[in-house]
Amino acid sequence: MAIEAVIWDFGGVFTTSPFEAFRRYEAERGLPADFIRRVNSTDPDVNAWARFERSEIDAARFDTLFLEEATRLGHPVRGADVLPLLYGDLRPRVLAALLACKARFKVGCITNNVTTGHGAGMASTAEKAAAVAQIMSHFAVVIESSKAGVRKPDPRIYLMMCEALNVRPENCVYLDDLGINCKPAAALGMTAIKVSTEDQALAELAAATGLAF
Repeated sequence: MAIEAVIWDFGGVFTTSPFEAFRRYEAERGLPADFIRRVNSTDPDVNAWARFERSEIDAARFDTLFLEEATRLGHPVRGADVLPLLYGDLRPRVLAALLACKARFKVGCITNNVTTGHGAGMASTAEKAAAVAQIMSHFAVVIESSKAGVRKPDPRIYLMMCEALNVRPENCVYLDDLGINCKPAAALGMTAIKVSTEDQALAELAAATGLAF
């Protein structure tokens, strides 16, 4: 089927992965590698992280619940310490790819985010927030989990985007840095690209769209 739309995740796609910041934090504090990811992946539909991304709890409650969950897994880590780690550095080449796609296809963004920081990208400073806002302005549609009340990998959020863009899933490319979020997109018929590195993602996007980046 012909590609009509390219749908993007934000964090870990337009920015460097927060997992890098998680690993630095863990190393600095003598925590096991990938401990924060382990907390986030335990009871992934109902844990503090999932509830925060659906705006079912506020930042103060997230701080408390995340600490409880981390402590049960052996290491007390406050949620308030994790939130500043979420925003990475911007990737100019990926932004250039977005602009190239926008010239030919419909473009949308589905982001799991929380009501903290500055705006949809959860930027840590007003300066970074301005850069995020500029990127977001290029999308025809932006769906934020914290506003929609539904989060990836729930298939409903992908279908919401398809309806908003007036496209069928099989006519879409979807990019995300998490495999768990790519799986439902692929199951719906989208061409799913798991973003592991910038070079890899752009190469796969070029192959899927016929564009050069």
